[in-house]
Amino acid sequence: MEQRRIRIAAVGDELLAGSGDQRALGWFGRVLARTTDDAASVEAFPLAVPEEGTEALAARWLQEAERRFDERHENRLVIGLSDRDLDLEISPARSRLNLANILDGAAQLGVKVFVVGPPPGLNPERNKRLGELSAAYGDVTTRRKHTYVDTYTPLLNHEQWRTDLAGNGGVPGQAGHGLIAWLVLHRGWFTWLDLPEGS
Repeated sequence: MEQRRIRIAAVGDELLAGSGDQRALGWFGRVLARTTDDAASVEAFPLAVPEEGTEALAARWLQEAERRFDERHENRLVIGLSDRDLDLEISPARSRLNLANILDGAAQLGVKVFVVGPPPGLNPERNKRLGELSAAYGDVTTRRKHTYVDTYTPLLNHEQWRTDLAGNGGVPGQAGHGLIAWLVLHRGWFTWLDLPEGS
């Protein structure tokens, strides 16, 4: 049987690139390290831009992803969403629309999308707003039959997550990236790739 060839373009902010992780793997690198299967070859191309909100992401994703896609592969898109829209004062409705435009564009290309929601920080007031934004992202994604991983809810009061942020200048370090990777691996990653669980 011919080996499947999967190519993943991944867009997002600095967390996608492993920023803050002393091992320089980030959550995405950890996930890829656990994604091995004899029946499939998986290539991944992380395309991170620091401090990027959904508007800039929606403007650039297609041109960058299409350069990595080709007809010889099963083309997939990973989106690592950030909390940046809160700083840019983009309304939740506009944030939803920006994500919807990306998802609809991917659907037109026949590309399956895996969306990782923004994780919480240490500021309670900001987290409240972020929780609403994460829920909106999840709603937009699941309505369009793509996979959404909510990192906000399970990490909000997670002691190890909060300790890691507090000791790492407010951003996730090794432990934090490991926790995000665990959530991704256990909340639909292998199903999305049509690979055996924990392959």
